Amino acid sequence: MNLEQIIQGCQKKDILAQEQLYRHYVGKMFALCLKYVPDRDTAQDYLQDAFLLVFDKINQFENKGSFDSWIKRVFINHILQQFRKKSYLAVVDENIPETVEVEIEEGVPPEFLLQIVQELPERYRLVFNLYVFENFSHQEIADALNINIGTSKSNLSRAKLILKQKIEDYTGSSKMPQIQ
Repeated sequence: MNLEQIIQGCQKKDILAQEQLYRHYVGKMFALCLKYVPDRDTAQDYLQDAFLLVFDKINQFENKGSFDSWIKRVFINHILQQFRKKSYLAVVDENIPETVEVEIEEGVPPEFLLQIVQELPERYRLVFNLYVFENFSHQEIADALNINIGTSKSNLSRAKLILKQKIEDYTGSSKMPQIQ
């Protein structure tokens, strides 16, 4: 079956089609969940819950635009909804510089970058991922999370500062000779 047939099967609540859709997207969507949560167990919970939403809402997909974009939006909205339930998205310090540049030197492994993003405090990680990976504007982030634009900018700047320091620490320590 091609993707269109799988989607049509899911719209008819066909369990085999749902399984095929799940198998087709599970890797991508799990990676998406991991961008927003620091541990695999929580990412797995988000993954399962969001797939249930996809199967429940799949009749809303009208073949306008790509299904990849639609399913990704369902997942992101579910993740945002989980974060909205928490009340820690407050500003820590409004006096953080708005533009912090993070330079990634050659030789920094992607696994390390993923790890340090996952280690960010949740409020920073969420804003960082939405801004950097999903191309949300600060206004869209503020609207989605029920925070003000200044909070979004502050959280992004704080995330970048933390990442910048961790990358500098890593590149500084990785250039030092290894002592055995």
